[in-house]
Amino acid sequence: METSSSPLANCSCKRKRTAPHEKNKRLKTEHVGAGELQYACAYERPSISVLPGRLQQPITLKELTELLHFAALGKPRGIRQPSWCHLHHQQKVHRVNVAIVEGLTQSHFNKYYFALQHLRTNYNTRVTFTPSSEDIASGIFTSEVPKRNWSPINFPLSPLQKFVNAHPVVREFGKQKRGLTAYVLSTEEMIRRHYPVKGIMGFEEFVCTDTSASVTDHSPLFSIDCEMCLTAKGHELTHVSLVDSSGTCLMDELVKPRNKIINYLTRFSGITAAMLHPVTTTLQDVQARLRTLLPSNAVLVNHSIDCDLKALKLIHPHVIDTSLLYKRENDQKFKLKVLAEAVLKFSHTLESLGRSVAYSGKQPYIKLDVTHQQWHHSDKELLASFKRQTNHPVLSVAQFSSFSDQEKQQDLSDENLILILAKLDYHLGKLFQSLPDGTLSVVLWPGRHSESSLLRGLCFMEVKQDSQEKRP
Repeated sequence: METSSSPLANCSCKRKRTAPHEKNKRLKTEHVGAGELQYACAYERPSISVLPGRLQQPITLKELTELLHFAALGKPRGIRQPSWCHLHHQQKVHRVNVAIVEGLTQSHFNKYYFALQHLRTNYNTRVTFTPSSEDIASGIFTSEVPKRNWSPINFPLSPLQKFVNAHPVVREFGKQKRGLTAYVLSTEEMIRRHYPVKGIMGFEEFVCTDTSASVTDHSPLFSIDCEMCLTAKGHELTHVSLVDSSGTCLMDELVKPRNKIINYLTRFSGITAAMLHPVTTTLQDVQARLRTLLPSNAVLVNHSIDCDLKALKLIHPHVIDTSLLYKRENDQKFKLKVLAEAVLKFSHTLESLGRSVAYSGKQPYIKLDVTHQQWHHSDKELLASFKRQTNHPVLSVAQFSSFSDQEKQQDLSDENLILILAKLDYHLGKLFQSLPDGTLSVVLWPGRHSESSLLRGLCFMEVKQDSQEKRP
């Protein structure tokens, strides 16, 4: 980890007839003739310092997002300083930019140090980064913002906050955390809403899971989701997936319908004739496996889960339906997409405050719920597009992939690596120059994470200053 020398040592502020021992004191406003001149020393500019106890420890993706949250939202929005560093004068930070460089590790920086002039000279702080198995860009945008009490006096409620406060689930259950059983549907509610219930007419052919009579707040939670097609006998199951509360996938099966398929409903399900052609798994196979996988006190959750249970021809008495928890006063249901956007993740929080969010990258395999996304064929094209921007977003993430792409295609010699890294450093330098003043710039080398090895990365941080104040 490396930090710059004290900002006071670089202070270039001048005073007329100032004693030497007063040069490093806090500068005050002085009157010059009829005008007023205010001197700003380096320590009045936004900057980052790593806490002494964390100087030798790598940071994680979660800890990086702590810094991004505080930089973009700050104390007025109830966000605390990060646990591992201090962002000075956060109120002077107006934007955040994260440049992710795929494939690079700390060892690349150590070995090819002199080829990286921009990163060496323009970033006062760098820390070791622990590789994450999670996609970095997705992790940043979907990171959960700490829930604080925002001041209603200085900051009126946003449409999103009004939406949440007015929700039936908030009015009925409040904002305090509740146990699992508070949200489980009662048998009476399931019957009234035509869920599959044992002994009710119309569900005689349905299979019952092996369940206990009651559940507790500590019962295991599972999410189940089904896709259907249209057959000569109506809607039938074509795909089922089951995950536990940790996100582990326990079941992901394509299912062959019993009757002739009229419409695969590919637009909604993604299922095609070619996908189902070799499948031999039947509905009965799925029912038997679910009975084996689900413990007796399992709670199932999904949006409009009654549709999934009917597709599975399955009776399970302990369910949570998010479409009923969050509904309009006239009993109309919200779409799942609307509810997902209402969750206070980082990007949604910023957008609910009217602050723009953007992502730029090369490969369109990343699933991000971000308003502004741009895909580019090369790092050069990405940079050119970024430099053309006139209205820079409050949070922007740019993902550079040229190094990773070239490394996958061939074994690179040291000479080729130096040229590639020098060009990449040049692109990062141009990106830095195009950022508006007051932007927290983060360059992340994510390192490499695999089952057999873990190569740490690096995180470079600097707040872009006025051009005349930047270091040479």
